[in-house]
Amino acid sequence: MAKTALVTGGGRGIGAGIVDALASEEWNVVFCGRTDPEKYAPRVREIEEKYGVGALYVRADIADEATPELLLKKTLERFGALNALVNNSGVAPLVRADILEATRESFDRVMGINLRGPYFLTQRIAHYMIEQKKQTPDFSAAVVTIGSISATVASVSRGEYCLSKAGIAMMCKLFAVRLAEFGIPVYELRPGIVHSDMTSTVRGKYDKLIAEGLTLQPRWGEPADVGRAVAMLLRGDLAYSTGQVINIDGGMEIGRL
Repeated sequence: MAKTALVTGGGRGIGAGIVDALASEEWNVVFCGRTDPEKYAPRVREIEEKYGVGALYVRADIADEATPELLLKKTLERFGALNALVNNSGVAPLVRADILEATRESFDRVMGINLRGPYFLTQRIAHYMIEQKKQTPDFSAAVVTIGSISATVASVSRGEYCLSKAGIAMMCKLFAVRLAEFGIPVYELRPGIVHSDMTSTVRGKYDKLIAEGLTLQPRWGEPADVGRAVAMLLRGDLAYSTGQVINIDGGMEIGRL
């Protein structure tokens, strides 16, 4: 029986890469976003026909307090179980503003989507997974959250984003500690410079930096790079490594002289 994964923000970019990677390994996939479901009907059909698994798109705003219950309900109605949560939803500030000029509105928006939303979604799904583990000890469950190198690399033109990802890093540690007694591993992946909508407005900047040696591997990251890492974790390849952080950054964060 196929396992089921919920990938937030799985309609495009890194999220779509994760959905494809999991579907290719015979996971049923539920993904969500704020776009009308009609837009993603062809994508759902494509996943089901290409990979032979079930797929479901749910319209949901990760920052809305009703979303955790909605996503769990829709997933269980369709597939009967949820084995993996992949927290991927995230946004950049609408305007890259110096931290001396950044607004409360931008801060609240980014924090709501990037940190508060994943925190309470993970809380709700964790309760569900714990209950399943109590009923069936060998029930397969795991949580993977997509953070960012911005958790540790300061960017003063998008401070709220960096703060949200630093918060995500601690969130992952906290849930790894709390869920360990139930045998539910928790991981954080930190992508570096990856082709996506979020980086589309700064491609020229990063093309130049990569050419100048910003990353050890002289290329952009791709959504598939992140997708393969998620699939590896959900296969259980690093089963004795809960709470670990894995950088998907081409070696960018290695200090050099």
